[in-house]
Amino acid sequence: MNRFLGSLQPYPFERLRALLADVTPSPNYSAISLSIGEPRHPTPQLLVDAMREATGGLSVYPPTAGSPALRQSISAWIGRRYGIPAPNPDTQLLPVNGSREALFSFTQTVLDPATNAWVICPNPFYQIYEGAALLAGGRTWFVNQLASEGFRVNYQAVPAEVWRGCKLLFTCSPGNPTGAVMTLEDWRELFDLSDQYGFVIASDECYSEIYFDEAKPPLGALQAAHALGRTDYRRLMVFSSLSKRSNAPGLRSGFVAGDASLIKPFLLYRTYHGGAMSPTVQAASIAAWGDETHVIANRLLYKKKFDAVTPLVAQSLAVSRPEAGFYLWARVPGGDDQAFCRQLLAEYNVLVLPGSFLARDQQGINPGSGFVRLALVDSHDSCLEAAGRIAQLVSR
Repeated sequence: MNRFLGSLQPYPFERLRALLADVTPSPNYSAISLSIGEPRHPTPQLLVDAMREATGGLSVYPPTAGSPALRQSISAWIGRRYGIPAPNPDTQLLPVNGSREALFSFTQTVLDPATNAWVICPNPFYQIYEGAALLAGGRTWFVNQLASEGFRVNYQAVPAEVWRGCKLLFTCSPGNPTGAVMTLEDWRELFDLSDQYGFVIASDECYSEIYFDEAKPPLGALQAAHALGRTDYRRLMVFSSLSKRSNAPGLRSGFVAGDASLIKPFLLYRTYHGGAMSPTVQAASIAAWGDETHVIANRLLYKKKFDAVTPLVAQSLAVSRPEAGFYLWARVPGGDDQAFCRQLLAEYNVLVLPGSFLARDQQGINPGSGFVRLALVDSHDSCLEAAGRIAQLVSR
């Protein structure tokens, strides 16, 4: 067996099940789950129609690099979305089966297990970063994101010896779970560090299309690199998907884009790994990347929920609307996030995720402790109802 398997931590939702195993949800209320960040808005009909019309693609083996038409559609979308020259569809991007799969497999490409390299992650974080690093023989260093610092990643807290041994750094902007968005100055600092120490940056941008002001879309890593004159995107890879943007988590479709010298070995890895995307899924993906109408409508649904729910939650929990994404990152009274989750389920049948399950102890603290993550993915009415029940619990 792979000796690194024993180093993996239980997934947050496994820990949540264990935490709540002896809790009986209140029968006086209907169940509402705000725990899992799974989009629940309807999948756009144009994706469904495109898949139906492309079922003939099931009879052929797809190329690992995807079709030229798919790569071109992704490249064109990147150019439109970020106002930059479209990446070369043949050398600077690859279609992938969702960003989760790509984040994991890219880590295996970058790290040499013999070097015991450092992998730097934000804290709280998406657990795939940690699992991918450990299974590739790496070590993880977590950089705390604190409310007192606006949930920005404080890279000055990383010791010099960790920087010297770092081969890969994960970013997530807009952040999960905080919703914080990296600024151009944040990127300048990170690119300077990458130039100094030579590590690769993996930028997870799966929440990039969920924001609340149509005039202010979140800054992307490729966009920041281009603005700072790094037009070769050296040591930078961006990961995105259709799961949140197009309400199609079951499609398992996304892309990586960036440094051509990193794309080439990643394609080699994926050729052996078996990471080709079905032609039927490719057809739906082309339709999705080529249409913004459904994306704007999707954002409006989230905006309406956040406009209504955030003030109500803020009456009982310390919270503010995030810059982007579909989570509220709320501080609970008393500071015990796990006890709060148990009591909320037992008394009001609302399921949320303890923030401590999304972070690791670093520098003497768990930066997720005392917070809960509320995923506003359910219907408008259900999210409002859940907010009202949270207010009732806290008022008592």
